[in-house]
Amino acid sequence: MQGGARMIRTAKAEDLTAITELALLLWPDHEWNELKEEMAEILSDKNAVFFLALTDGAPVGFAQCQIRFDYVEGTRSSPVGYLEGIFVDEKQRNKGIAKELLRCCESWSKENGCTEFASDCELDNTDSLQFHLKTGFEEANRIICFRKGL
Repeated sequence: MQGGARMIRTAKAEDLTAITELALLLWPDHEWNELKEEMAEILSDKNAVFFLALTDGAPVGFAQCQIRFDYVEGTRSSPVGYLEGIFVDEKQRNKGIAKELLRCCESWSKENGCTEFASDCELDNTDSLQFHLKTGFEEANRIICFRKGL
């Protein structure tokens, strides 16, 4: 079968290593153990979910979303479903996997009482910007955040 058998399912505790490996590809500046701990915490949070994309049984992508109860830039309701991260292995891109993962996140958010769904990306991440625009998101705002040590 061209492209292999594909499925998307909700990630479980036993998927922690697979989720962490994929998340490390998305967020390479993180340390393995720190990221694994964070992913474990999210997996056990009832207001968050990971969806795992598998091709021929092998993990090839994931989406992380959660319900945010605080104000989300550009929205008018609360709670809001929020796409925290989405990643598909380079060899599996342009096959609709990310769109399927996103649809799962949107459905999960609706099932959990959300009427709006939001996300963000870095200003210079043009690939992410294009993905968001192609999948129906509207740009709400652009900001630059500041910090300083005390």
